[in-house]
Amino acid sequence: MEDINPWKTLESEIKYDNNWIRLTEHQVINPSGGKGIYGTVHFKNLAIGILPLDENYNTWLVGQYRYALNAYSWEIPEGGGPLNEVPLESARRELLEETGMSAKNWKEIQRMHLSNSVSDELSIIYVATGLIEGIAMPEETEELVVKKLPFEEAYNMVLNGQITDSMSVAAILKARLMILNSEL
Repeated sequence: MEDINPWKTLESEIKYDNNWIRLTEHQVINPSGGKGIYGTVHFKNLAIGILPLDENYNTWLVGQYRYALNAYSWEIPEGGGPLNEVPLESARRELLEETGMSAKNWKEIQRMHLSNSVSDELSIIYVATGLIEGIAMPEETEELVVKKLPFEEAYNMVLNGQITDSMSVAAILKARLMILNSEL
C-alpha cells in the first residue's frame, strides 16, 4: 500500500526552468477523486551541508542575507552539489569555499528532503573533523560572515530560534544527540 500512488496526473506543463530549478504545474486527480492543480519544483543539484567540529567542540557558522527570506540567516556551511558528482566531493568544496577549511575526517549524518510537499530537493549533511584552516573563497554572489563559536552556543541558537535554516537545525540537533551518545 505504501508504494501505490493515489494521485493521477492528467497533464503537466513546465512553467519555469533555469540551471538550478524547474517549476512544473500538473493537472491532477487528487486521492479523493477531485480535479486540481499541483505545482512541483525539481532541483537540479543536491543540497549539501557541513557541520565543522574541532577537537574542543567549536563549530563555524556562516551568516548571509537570504534573498528569498528577505532576512539575515546563520547557517552551517552549505551549497549545491551536482547530481553527477560524489556528494562528499561537493561537501569538501563547499567547506573550503565558504570557510577556507579542509577536513581529514568526514561522516555523513543525515539525508533528508527539505520540502517534500512541493519539491524533490535532497539534502546530505556531513560532520567534518580534523580541521585545517585556510582562506575562504566565496562565490561572487555570496557575501558571507564566518563565525567560530562553541557547539553548545550553536545548539542554543537552534533552541531559541536564531537558526531557522532546516539543514542547519537538523545537523545541529543530530550532532548534539551523537555527541551525547559518544558517536562523534
